Amino acid sequence: MAVIGFIGSGNIGQALARQAIVSGHDVVMSNSRGPHTLPRLIDALGPRARAATPEQAGVAGDLVVVAIPFRNVRQIPVQPLTGKIVIDANNYYAPRDGHIAAIDNGDTAASEILAAHLSDARIVKAFNAIMAAQIIEHARPPGTPHRRAIPIAGDDNQAKRAVTGFIDRIGFDTVDAGSLVSGRSIDPMDAWGPVLDADALRAAMAARTQH
Repeated sequence: MAVIGFIGSGNIGQALARQAIVSGHDVVMSNSRGPHTLPRLIDALGPRARAATPEQAGVAGDLVVVAIPFRNVRQIPVQPLTGKIVIDANNYYAPRDGHIAAIDNGDTAASEILAAHLSDARIVKAFNAIMAAQIIEHARPPGTPHRRAIPIAGDDNQAKRAVTGFIDRIGFDTVDAGSLVSGRSIDPMDAWGPVLDADALRAAMAARTQH
């Protein structure tokens, strides 16, 4: 099983780590304050988890989840993520992050800014349109009828297939929203996204892009 590295150990990171461990992955957790601030979380996650710096989590992860306040994206270490598949779970939220004119004007999207910073990583946007608690509450085994679907977006098809496999193992179907540019349509979907299965989510996304 792949090792999942986490840059950011807040609510989204913790929920994804728990589901990753349940599905057989080891996880490497990090935050901006250092591994010495994470022992309580590591104890709660159990023996398949360890604490590290963001650089170490990037090196260790076969997949790396970035889930931090968007205002801090330029603090993400670049070199350890070279060539890595990076799941971008961030959302731009102006009251917290400060206004970014290029996003406010529709000239770019949050994931495109992250992709420019991590220019040699393989970015797949996912988990930005679901609440952290729902990552645990709504997870269902593969093949469950009407299982909740997660929208994803990215420019690397191989990376999207890898992320789709990970999402399937931790309890959700996926719907491909297209490229990172196209992924603006899930940034975020109606402030955390509707609870829909794959067919219904595709229909909702198609209706959204027509407006």
